[in-house]
Amino acid sequence: MKNIHSIRKDYIKGEMRMQDLSSSPAKQLSDWLETALRENIPDANAFCLSTVSSEGFPKGRMVLVKEINSDSLVFYTNKNSNKGEDLRGRSKAGATFFWAEMERQVCVIGDVSEVSEEDNNVYFNTRPRESQLGAWVSEQSSYLDSRDHLSQSYEKVKARFEGVEKVERPPHWGGYRITFVRVEFWQGRASRLHDRVVYTKSAEGEWKKRMLQP
Repeated sequence: MKNIHSIRKDYIKGEMRMQDLSSSPAKQLSDWLETALRENIPDANAFCLSTVSSEGFPKGRMVLVKEINSDSLVFYTNKNSNKGEDLRGRSKAGATFFWAEMERQVCVIGDVSEVSEEDNNVYFNTRPRESQLGAWVSEQSSYLDSRDHLSQSYEKVKARFEGVEKVERPPHWGGYRITFVRVEFWQGRASRLHDRVVYTKSAEGEWKKRMLQP
């Protein structure tokens, strides 16, 4: 293995000035995501979702953001998964975006609520049919005897919906909304003197921006 102590990179691609940032963290996150999409960065809408288990251990995994609105973001998943179990026990989560190509990171923490059944159905109907079928097949996070077992389950579900124009949404599949409590934007800078700006809400419910030490 290469000596990881020797790995170094200086960040020189940009700067972030607080006065140039939007007054809304959701708008600023959307702006950075749009830039990443324009730059054709792979999986630009991916983020690390962090939850805490019933044993008190933090857990992270990559998911895809599907909506950003005034004060929140939305992702979809199997609610019987480990992440769903964690969120039932503690309705708080973190979301970390990292675009290495732009040397940018965004860290969100917030309160979690479930998306409405109507919104779940609307989004599910936009998914490719293979992904819709996969939502019925996967008992996400459960132990699996073999890959063959998963393939057989998929074929059974595929046969079940053969000739059916619209695949219905599984009741255990749906979305979660993370409503922002604190959002930090990070832009890599030379000499490890990075730019950091954090958004927090005032007692009056207005977003306030402050710079942080690197």
